[in-house]
Amino acid sequence: MATQQKRSWKLQEFVAHGSNVSCLSVGPSSGRVMVTGGEDRKVNMWAVGKPNVILTLSGHTSPVEYVKFNSGEDLVIAGSQSGTLKIWDLEAAKIVRTLTGHKSSIRGIDFHPYGEFVASGSLDTNVKLWDVRRKGCIVTLKGHTDGINFVRFSPDGRWIVSASDDSTVKLWDLTSGKLLHDFKSHTAASTCVEFHPKEFLLATASNDRTVKFWDLESFQLVSSIDPETNGIRCITFHPEGLSLFSGAQDSMRIYGWEPVRCYDSLSLAWGKVADMAISSSQLIGASFHQTNVSVWVVDLGHLENLIAKYDNELGDVKDDAVVGSPGEQKPAQVTVSIKTPPRKAFSTERPPTASTKPRSKMEHPAVPEESSSTEAESNNIQKLEAPEDIFKAKSKLDRTPPRQNLEPFQPPPSPGPTRHHPPSVPEPARVSKHTEQVNPQKQMIPSERDKPAGLELSDFLPARTPLVNEPSHREACNYNNLKPQHPSLTESEAVSTLTKSHGSIAAIMSSRLKNLNTVARYWADGDIKSAVQIAVDMNDQAILVDLLNVLSLKQSLWNLDVCSLLLPHLKELISSKYESYVQAGATAIKLILRNFAPVIKSNMAAPPVSVGVDLVREERYNKCQKCHSHLQFIREALSSKTSISGKMGSLFREMSLAFSSLD
Repeated sequence: MATQQKRSWKLQEFVAHGSNVSCLSVGPSSGRVMVTGGEDRKVNMWAVGKPNVILTLSGHTSPVEYVKFNSGEDLVIAGSQSGTLKIWDLEAAKIVRTLTGHKSSIRGIDFHPYGEFVASGSLDTNVKLWDVRRKGCIVTLKGHTDGINFVRFSPDGRWIVSASDDSTVKLWDLTSGKLLHDFKSHTAASTCVEFHPKEFLLATASNDRTVKFWDLESFQLVSSIDPETNGIRCITFHPEGLSLFSGAQDSMRIYGWEPVRCYDSLSLAWGKVADMAISSSQLIGASFHQTNVSVWVVDLGHLENLIAKYDNELGDVKDDAVVGSPGEQKPAQVTVSIKTPPRKAFSTERPPTASTKPRSKMEHPAVPEESSSTEAESNNIQKLEAPEDIFKAKSKLDRTPPRQNLEPFQPPPSPGPTRHHPPSVPEPARVSKHTEQVNPQKQMIPSERDKPAGLELSDFLPARTPLVNEPSHREACNYNNLKPQHPSLTESEAVSTLTKSHGSIAAIMSSRLKNLNTVARYWADGDIKSAVQIAVDMNDQAILVDLLNVLSLKQSLWNLDVCSLLLPHLKELISSKYESYVQAGATAIKLILRNFAPVIKSNMAAPPVSVGVDLVREERYNKCQKCHSHLQFIREALSSKTSISGKMGSLFREMSLAFSSLD
């Protein structure tokens, strides 16, 4: 056990977003930077081993579902739940491209190895190839029957491979824009795929708990591992192609493929491991759970010796099988597979470019950034540039010089896991331009959970010159400013300082808990209307928000009585200064409009007639009239908020559009 702890350890764990994390990506070249995307519609950038966010990139209007670095780690692309892709230049800290065309959530993205192209896969079952310079879709590859989980370019940039929930993996040729082969051996959703960095070999992983290796010349199955205990979440080849690393929910294994064998296995409780990178003889793995991100390190210094030892033992087994025992009359048959001759290698040299002028940076044509590509634009672009030319390099995206060797991360001094406070690590000698200039004492900004609502990307650009005696934003975040000004405080004085506001906060929380227990008693008896009425009568917005968050998850509990009780107070919630209160109120309003707007509209259009007595209909009409009146008040209040910029403005505009169901 002690040996394993030295070979693998948790480097850090931190809160990455104010809401659930949905994706992350580790820098593929350095392994020292990471980006995360969340349901808060933001992309945050981190230095691995450091607890503070470097950049927060805003722009998406729906949750971010997939993020990816380019090979130079100076560009980041993020795909959202709405199907929109945005590319940020990290050196300029701004959006340089917005690509639209997918009709559902983005689940896979990859940069072309040397051209200005991007591939994306979506739950709409389509794979799209984009021209980054012209912001257009060159070709749409159709054939999957379920959502796509992963896309990857081949090392030579001529093929795209896609993995889908339909359990298939498809290989596409970019020259012809057609399907080359369909790999169908998996029995559950295909989760990820990787090309061997040198040979014509493809590895595919699936929720059926297996990894399969395929020869890309014959398209035949080379080998398949024995099923693991959980589905495979991510795989990656060693940079030199020595082995394949697979990450499942509770383990990391190292495999060879001819013959298939497991060189090593480590038990790691990293859960939803989302990405892995190899740097300085270490594997850096990152996982996420709810709002937290964890980073793990596995020492690979023993890998080459382990492989050599295993191959020597394998050779001895084959020799023994051939020679046999002295009493045998003929040699026993060899059951171990003989390694096939070397496969064809990928040509990773960049083909000749047709560009007449070399460009050191990606030029951005003078096109408005927010314009979107349509199918007509896609067709025009396809005519301008022939499909057989799409893999040719127009200009290299990687603008950083070759990186130097980075110092490896050091294991924690004690066997206990590291939480929140990562071990001290040497500053990396070279990460990339955008991290090389970051001074952790001056430029680290507070974590996402400490930032006020509405903080935009411009807040991370160089700050204005402060007024006289005005502390700058970065000085305010300086770690030295957080140190005690009087380190010689006695223990009693320190305790008094720490507990100064504890009494009042504890009283507030105790009162809130008491009120929630009162509401819970009615809730437990199944009297939802009384529980809502009690919560409303308490006149405490915090209690109301807690109740709304539960009701939003249980839509079957809503009826016209509950709507009529809550609507008068939702107008106050969406005017609150607290973002979480506004979000709760907006969610409840959209839920009411989605489920009850047709009923309210039909009843208001046909009031009960005076002939006869229909008490049920009259009662329903009165409830609908009350709800309609409060909804109109809320609609009028929203009309003055739709001009607000930023995330909250988008939320108010989205609510205003939802009110069209009442018209």
